[in-house]
Amino acid sequence: MTERGRVSYSTNRGREEYPGRSDSGRHGRTDGDRAARLTRPAEGGSAEGRASRRLEGRRPEGRRRAPGGGERPGRRAREQETGAVFGDPSETMAIGGMREPGGRRAAGGPGGPAGPGGGHGGRGGRGRRGRGGGGGDDGDGRFDGSHGFEDDEKPRKTGWRRFVPSWKILVAVFTIGFVAVGVLLAVMYSMTPLPSDSQAQASATARGSVIYYNDGKKVLARLGTKRTPINLTKDVPKHVQDAVLAAENRGFREEPGISVRGMTRALWSAVTGGEVTGASTITQQVARNYYEGLSQERALSRKIKEIFIAIKMDQEKSKDDILELYLNTIYFGRGAYGIEAASQAFFKKSVRKLTVEEAAYIAGRIQNPVAFDNAEAKGNYAPTEGRFHYVIKGLATMDPATYGKYVSTSSGQTESVAKFAKPKKNEVRNYFKGTTGYMVDLVLRELKEKQNLSRDEIDRGGYSITSTFDPDMMNAAKRAVEGKVKQFGKGVQASLAAVDPKNGRVLAFYGGPDYLKKPWNVSFDARKQAASAFKPYVLAAWLDNGWSLNSYLDGNNPVKLEGTNPIWNAGRKSWGSIDVTKATANSVNSVFAKMGEAVGLDKVVKIASEAGLDESRLKDAEGRHRYLITIGSAEVSAAEQATGYAAFANEGKHYDRHVVIEVKQLATKARIYREKRAFKQVFSPEVAADATYAMQQVVKAGTGTNAALADRPVAGKTGTNNESKEAWFVGYTPQLSTAVGMYKEIKDKKGQVKEVPLPGDIGGGAVPAMIWRDFMAEALKGKPVEQFPDPARVGDQHDLAPKPKPTPTVEPTDSPEDTLPTQPPQNDDGQCENWPFCDNEGGPDDDEGGNGNPDGPGDPGDPGNPGDPGPGNPGGPNDPGPGSEKQNNPWFYPDSRSRDGS
Repeated sequence: MTERGRVSYSTNRGREEYPGRSDSGRHGRTDGDRAARLTRPAEGGSAEGRASRRLEGRRPEGRRRAPGGGERPGRRAREQETGAVFGDPSETMAIGGMREPGGRRAAGGPGGPAGPGGGHGGRGGRGRRGRGGGGGDDGDGRFDGSHGFEDDEKPRKTGWRRFVPSWKILVAVFTIGFVAVGVLLAVMYSMTPLPSDSQAQASATARGSVIYYNDGKKVLARLGTKRTPINLTKDVPKHVQDAVLAAENRGFREEPGISVRGMTRALWSAVTGGEVTGASTITQQVARNYYEGLSQERALSRKIKEIFIAIKMDQEKSKDDILELYLNTIYFGRGAYGIEAASQAFFKKSVRKLTVEEAAYIAGRIQNPVAFDNAEAKGNYAPTEGRFHYVIKGLATMDPATYGKYVSTSSGQTESVAKFAKPKKNEVRNYFKGTTGYMVDLVLRELKEKQNLSRDEIDRGGYSITSTFDPDMMNAAKRAVEGKVKQFGKGVQASLAAVDPKNGRVLAFYGGPDYLKKPWNVSFDARKQAASAFKPYVLAAWLDNGWSLNSYLDGNNPVKLEGTNPIWNAGRKSWGSIDVTKATANSVNSVFAKMGEAVGLDKVVKIASEAGLDESRLKDAEGRHRYLITIGSAEVSAAEQATGYAAFANEGKHYDRHVVIEVKQLATKARIYREKRAFKQVFSPEVAADATYAMQQVVKAGTGTNAALADRPVAGKTGTNNESKEAWFVGYTPQLSTAVGMYKEIKDKKGQVKEVPLPGDIGGGAVPAMIWRDFMAEALKGKPVEQFPDPARVGDQHDLAPKPKPTPTVEPTDSPEDTLPTQPPQNDDGQCENWPFCDNEGGPDDDEGGNGNPDGPGDPGDPGNPGDPGPGNPGGPNDPGPGSEKQNNPWFYPDSRSRDGS
């Protein structure tokens, strides 16, 4: 039995009970109707009886129900189930308004003319409440049992099935979601612009720089990223292109920038735990590696953006353009970026000349270049050989007609029969090794100073840098120096620098034996007292002041000048009254001291600094040593001296010394820097001609005869410091100005570097002059012989001493005539006589001298020891340098020193 609410039905439908129901109004009956119905027995329990009653209650065909409960047009009248007489409220029971089990509440309203409870019940709905109508004009209310009982209803879901939505709902939700995602992706795609080439990543366009010798063709060094961009159609053969596609993306030319199949395969492998496979096309790799804003991190947002850019790139760029970007961007190993650099790195040839096998090898490396490098470094070529054969088979698959000969199918499977293209030995060249490193270092220094180009910018900027260095002269400098210096043993060092007088270019120099072992550049960084090699600047000041070479000065010992110790000639020799030319040839100290006094030290410093010497050091020497600067107390480098003497060789014109001619962009050939071509007229051509004439006499008959060249004129000057601790020869021809210096440094027991006398009392006219001669003979070999201009004989004769009576010609002495004297003047008590640097009482001028030469580029001076205001090389800014045991005696100049003592 089924119970719903409070209505009970017997299974044989012969009896209906409604215990205790009082809401008759809901069902269209009065209380009297319910009472009568409940007190009479059920009629017609049999099937026949029920049929008879239904026939009696049938309404005539076509009859419409009265308003309020009648049957709808065209709809058959419902059958009556009670058998009662029509319209008899005592016999009948209006069923049309009752709630049927499982049905919705009847939709019909109150009865028509027959009053409440009348009318034929409408058809019950299949929901919770029936659709029964209100009573009709005949007052019947029929109950259609075929639509009211719950055994006709669809079973309700129970258990977990109650929570499963209808498939129709699922389809609808999926469809809506799919459309929403599609719209979202479309919006994101439209909002993702294709970056311009100007937004390329720095790493994708990074290109190393090339430094050339002065001819602009011979490579001096390659720095930074190895990359040489190429043009696909002009430079890359088809078989090289095909090899790359066979290795990385065989469907490249047909795919729309992405590979759906590849991404699906990669996703499936990741989900199933299979081998991780790549899904990126060449276009996607270009998007990721070339454009800014796409990192290498594994993120969904980055991948989506990469896909969008790849699709747009495929639409807006040709396949050749994309492949060209790829081949110029991708890393192949051995530090090579781009196919051209890779071809050079692995096979020492241009990509234009690669064979099919070589192309297959290089293309195969793209997959994992670092791992392949590591394996090959250990002699294991199996990984790269495996990739090689993979590429070969890919080529045969892509184009059997062209590449089929490289595979065999005799075993039933496609096998590569191509011979493995083993790469050339990896030669890692360090451009800082040997003497090359000194040249590279000078170029980097100058670009930083003049163009503010850092090393990193040069490594990545792709510059073509033309240096001033002549490769043949550089080799000649190395041979000349090392051929003479090695015989003197450890600690003896020589510097050499050669400058073109007509433009200031440093054509050659000797910085040291090996930059990696000793980066200190002796020709640019080591600053030593110039000694008598400084005297030509005093001579130029004299001539520029309007006084001639024919002027006579007192050459006797000693000369006493204000604020300066008495100055003696070498060997304490007195020369009497002597003209300027002869005094220059024999390097007479007293004469040049008087010349400096006559013209003024300011003028001497001005000319020397304008010719190329460091002004700050000159002024420091002037302030400390006064007139001793005229005989060389200022510190100079070989490079400075070569530049200074170049003004004499070039009619008094000074060009700034430099080592870079120009800098261009490798890609565009656009010039971004060019050497300065302006010059400064330091003194007149006439002054230069007369000074040159005087310095020619030094080589012809004076202290510098060892520098004479057999085939051309030479002018120059020697210089030797006290105790032969420093020796110079600086000279020139019309084409080339060269300075050579020598010194010796050792480490004491405390590890401190100190300067000591050169072996054999070497003077400037000895070994330095010989090195100069050897270098110049080779450097100028084959070059035209140029003559110096004739002396101009300008200026007035300004005699500071009476013209001497004719005497026999004095031959040059074998001793170093231009050295400083070896003994200080003493008074009758044997003490130093009223000199600023005397150490008579052990005060602040004792032997605790500081050490170190002035700071070189990037090299701090050694700390000075306290209490030494005496003359010496500054160990820091304005700090006196180290002294020997006689350092405070002006006759014994304190040791100058470089920073690379051995």
